[in-house]
Amino acid sequence: MSDPYDVVIIGGGIIGLATARELLQRRPGTRLAVLEKEHALGQHQTGHNSGVIHSGIYYAPGSQKARGCVEGGIALTRYCDERGIPYERCGKVIVATQESELPRLQELHRRGTANGVQGLEMIGPERLRELEPHVVGIKALWSPNTGIIDYSKVAAAYADDVRAAGGELCTRHEVGGIARAYNTTTLVTNQGDIVARAVIACAGLYADRIAAMAGAPRSPRIVPFRGDYYVLKHARSHLVRNLIYPVPDPEFPFLGVHFTRHLDGEISLGPNAVLAFAREGYRRTDVNPGELSEALRFGGFQRLAARYWKTGLAEMWRDVSKSAFVKALQAYIPELTEDDVLPGPSGVRAQALDARGKMVDDFLVHRAGGVLHVRNAPSPAATSSLMIGSQIADAFEQSIA
Repeated sequence: MSDPYDVVIIGGGIIGLATARELLQRRPGTRLAVLEKEHALGQHQTGHNSGVIHSGIYYAPGSQKARGCVEGGIALTRYCDERGIPYERCGKVIVATQESELPRLQELHRRGTANGVQGLEMIGPERLRELEPHVVGIKALWSPNTGIIDYSKVAAAYADDVRAAGGELCTRHEVGGIARAYNTTTLVTNQGDIVARAVIACAGLYADRIAAMAGAPRSPRIVPFRGDYYVLKHARSHLVRNLIYPVPDPEFPFLGVHFTRHLDGEISLGPNAVLAFAREGYRRTDVNPGELSEALRFGGFQRLAARYWKTGLAEMWRDVSKSAFVKALQAYIPELTEDDVLPGPSGVRAQALDARGKMVDDFLVHRAGGVLHVRNAPSPAATSSLMIGSQIADAFEQSIA
């Protein structure tokens, strides 16, 4: 058997790659491997997100997510400047269409300001029309530093950095078991056993399963939520200049249907948020009976569903009814019609949920079973990826000190 790796990272998404890159920068010569079960890197949350550089408006002051958007976003754009990766600080408006939303909009302004988000401005209908001529609203929060990017290109650049520093990127390596013995950990994979002195799990949709393999508590569980998008016909792309968002429910982690321009000019509309019937259930017809049963039987999900059943029914109705989906969008752009939109892509969010039915709000990193686990890193993790990679590296170095 060959000598053990110094570090093995489970998961080749943007967080696993950012962590590998950071460790190799700090510890040149480290024998490191990244294991990814798919045929290529970044195939799940990394490759299915909206491509937004979040500015840090939504998150509680002092939270890792708030810092990740502000500090991590700065680090991300600096990296992209150095590597020639295109992005654009196009800005976005968060639009209130009714009086009841104004207190929440004001709270977003307060949070964003407390988080150090630059350039935030409360605006009225006239300024809103200047920014987005086809949008209606009684008030809006203008965030000029929100941006757009292609995170698959960012992840590919991180992967290049890992290779250049001597790291190994092992695709088609699915971990099916973890065994700890003496000072090493054996990862049982479909390509044979791999031995490491240290293991970091950045397993996204399968974070709880990897944790269970290592003997860590199963909770918080990962519950997959699918988000479906429509796309705007090219002939109607003038209806949207940049990014248009609703005022979100502060207790619900999903931001509601919104309008997102991408670097290639395509405009996506959505997403909704419904329980995915499989962890990789990107289509309505994708059903894994075992995974679906596991989610439905989980007491935490049952409590969540009981608390948000009205919201859940509305999301499910929009998922099956194009007219209902478009009606939600028409609250912001009334001239939009069903003929203007076409079916688009989808994504699955790996949301950590505890036994009480509470969605884990912040990034969660902890050590258990001899493995350092990243248990919750959904959006805005891509924006924050360099900062999260640095935090994981900090935790790793503390664990071996």
